[in-house]
Amino acid sequence: MIASMWIGNLALVVINLPLVGVWVTLLRVPYRLLFPAIVVFCCIGIYSINNSPTDVVIAALYGIVGYWLTKHDFEAAPLLLAFVLGPLMEENLRRAMLIARGDVTVFFTRPISSGLLITAIIMLVIAALPKIRRRRDEVFVEE
Repeated sequence: MIASMWIGNLALVVINLPLVGVWVTLLRVPYRLLFPAIVVFCCIGIYSINNSPTDVVIAALYGIVGYWLTKHDFEAAPLLLAFVLGPLMEENLRRAMLIARGDVTVFFTRPISSGLLITAIIMLVIAALPKIRRRRDEVFVEE
């Protein structure tokens, strides 16, 4: 598998070296022309998968939501991880709750799970501290 990745990268280098001039001229295309072309090609690709205009509308709605999230300083990586890993985590939580017969304390009594929970709580506190300090400093500055 790793060898195939090396071969693929080598093939990309061999193909792209003669095409460097094409890529450079593509960078000269104004954004006002390039952006609509990219959107049109995306819509064509989305439509061609299932021949369904509903898929194009759903993709546009997700694009609007993504734009709103970007404008309001939401990080994309944690959201993507949540979408990918969320169903897997939910399934395993359900399985653990079935094994424990609905007893939530099983997560705190087992050493590995309690250690992971404590680590997660510490990491959340560390991530939240700068924002809490900033708000506290803003309150003291305003007074």
